[in-house]
Amino acid sequence: MKFVWIATIAFSLASSLAWSHDDTHKGKAKTSVPSSAEKAFGREGDPRKISRTIRIDMADTMRYSPAEIAIKRGETIRFEARNSGKVMHEIVIGTMNELKEHAELMRKHPGMEHDEPYMAHVTPGKTERFVWQFTKPGEFFYGCLIPGHLESGMIGRIVVR
Repeated sequence: MKFVWIATIAFSLASSLAWSHDDTHKGKAKTSVPSSAEKAFGREGDPRKISRTIRIDMADTMRYSPAEIAIKRGETIRFEARNSGKVMHEIVIGTMNELKEHAELMRKHPGMEHDEPYMAHVTPGKTERFVWQFTKPGEFFYGCLIPGHLESGMIGRIVVR
């Protein structure tokens, strides 16, 4: 009986913490109210208040196009991330330290899945969208944290003034 109880708790914890970067990602669940959680690089944007759309292409050359974008503080940006390659790619916004720490975690646990409002996982030939508001000035980055991609140079720069 004790084993069944322990196994049940372990399974419950594993399923609530199981994160994966596989090709079956179905996109974000849409909510009507953006989260108010503030990060160093801003917060989830209100889709009704988009300032402009920025299209970013991801390629198997492990590069983003454009590799650098300029944003005005307070702008709410719709990112349209297109994967023109043949392998899975993603775009995750953050500080350089956050991206490096997350990439290290991904190397240790390549099956992780997570879905934050500042990222999109994009299967080959598809486009994913997310909306982000940049509330603070500074230098931020976007990177592909699939193991080996960031290390191969798949990183872009965001300058918020």
